[in-house]
Amino acid sequence: MKQLLVIFLLFPLMIWSQSTFDTAEKLFKEEKFDQARPIFENFLKSNPSNLKTIEYLGDIAGRNKSWDTAIGYYKKLKQLRPSEANYYYKYGGVLGMKAINGNKFKALGMIDEIKGSFEKAIMLNPKHIEARWALIELYMQLPGIVGGSQSKAIKYSNELMKLSPVDGYLSRGHIDEYFRRYTAAEEQFKKAIAINGSKMSYQKLANLYKNKMNEPEKAKSVLEEYKNKK
Repeated sequence: MKQLLVIFLLFPLMIWSQSTFDTAEKLFKEEKFDQARPIFENFLKSNPSNLKTIEYLGDIAGRNKSWDTAIGYYKKLKQLRPSEANYYYKYGGVLGMKAINGNKFKALGMIDEIKGSFEKAIMLNPKHIEARWALIELYMQLPGIVGGSQSKAIKYSNELMKLSPVDGYLSRGHIDEYFRRYTAAEEQFKKAIAINGSKMSYQKLANLYKNKMNEPEKAKSVLEEYKNKK
């Protein structure tokens, strides 16, 4: 009887709590992040281990470029559920953004943890596409003296090719473009377009023509082709 009474008394509170979360989630999905944040924060006070709330707060902090705050939320998520690949991916992502936007000397000491986070995400989820993209970017951008490697970037691009041919061609084109192999990049982007004709594939090719190959008319033609196929 006592248990039934407790459930009866707590039921309205549970309904109110869920309603509060739903309100915050709706605001988040509408990209009203500044309105969603305080509601999530209040909800978290009474639900300190709610994974989705912590993740939303981490995402909001990341969007606001509050890197340390985002790092704290994602770190907590890793502790609460160490088997979730996406938490490691997001943690590595905000660590990377902090490194890019902060003290360059301190950034050098963060490289291994950033790299390790993305690698952990792939270990936990061998089909994790975004973590491979992140590693490609990392290996391209880093100077060779601190671990940059075109061959390792290509390795992850090859892995993407097996998981998602579109991502494989786009990532290889991205690498070729970065290293100024523009004709090779052009071919890769065309192959991506041939697979599914996605907006991103067309945009990548158009940007290459306009910004790197000085062929604005070709860029315009590519975008027109995409517009006409819709």
